[in-house]
Amino acid sequence: MGRLEHRLGFMRTLSTRKLQNAWRLYSSFHASKRSARPLMKGLPMSLAIEPTTACNLKCPECPSGLRSFSRPTGNLDQSLFQAIIDEQKDTLMNLTFYFQGEPFIHKGFLDMVRYAADRNIFTSTSTNAHFLDEATCGKVMESRLGRMIISIDGTDQETYAQYRRAGLLSKVLEGTETMVKTRRSSSLPGPELVFQFLVVKPNEHQIAEVKRLAKTMGVDRVVLKTAQLYDFEKGNALMPEQDKYSRYKWDESLQKFKIKNTLDDQCWKMWHSCVITWDGKVVPCCFDKDASHQMGSIQESGLSSIWQRPAYQEFRKQILKSRSQIEMCKNCSEGTRVFAS
Repeated sequence: MGRLEHRLGFMRTLSTRKLQNAWRLYSSFHASKRSARPLMKGLPMSLAIEPTTACNLKCPECPSGLRSFSRPTGNLDQSLFQAIIDEQKDTLMNLTFYFQGEPFIHKGFLDMVRYAADRNIFTSTSTNAHFLDEATCGKVMESRLGRMIISIDGTDQETYAQYRRAGLLSKVLEGTETMVKTRRSSSLPGPELVFQFLVVKPNEHQIAEVKRLAKTMGVDRVVLKTAQLYDFEKGNALMPEQDKYSRYKWDESLQKFKIKNTLDDQCWKMWHSCVITWDGKVVPCCFDKDASHQMGSIQESGLSSIWQRPAYQEFRKQILKSRSQIEMCKNCSEGTRVFAS
């Protein structure tokens, strides 16, 4: 399938009400920037929901991989998920089934995808592709998942395993091949398939090779993603040598590495999207991996109410006043993170 077909698939999920809500968010954001005071006239048009915190891999810069969460871990309850979707379906455009963990570990994951797709919401997920057997790929097609991002951080096992620890590249390739074959043989459109290549020093020499591999296998496109590193100021063994693939740059005056992002006092994400953890906690964005900035709980109140409440507006006000003083923003790559091909 071509990218045009997938774009048309997204456009078919749109409605007048969704577009009006998107315009309200956009205008609210720009009015807030001009006045330096938070204004909010819409509801989130994008959500990331966490199916599970569990993962089969042990990636070194990931809380799931390190088993280092300071918050509770578990699996999303399907009734809680359905309540969120039922409330937001008329204005929600994009739903990403991912925050931490491997979504396919959740037994009811594809049932939730189907529930959202049946309500005309464009869905996507990110996976390490170790669970894509023939039966699962068939269920993916039936769920009408819109986009599947497959993490592939090396083109040979030795390189791949330097970041995707406990993972098998052969499983990734096998799962991808099964998904491509299933999509080709189905009368259903199937998800856009994306190889996501997290560029780190051990694998940056394989960028051209992963692009060739994607083309050979029938994957629709490759996205190169810069790596978030928790310990970067003095350098890090995972930091790429090519500056354009790193989120960090050397500051001669400070004699340390710093984030390339200038951290301007604004953030579009705070006006159009949020993240909901497996247990219903609403947090501002995906950089808040331990849910330190909880705006509320879906268990206690609807998302529409949480989205507009004083605590959320106060957080947006902090963003407009001094974003660089918010801890989770200090490693933010918004606007600097992804290179597509």
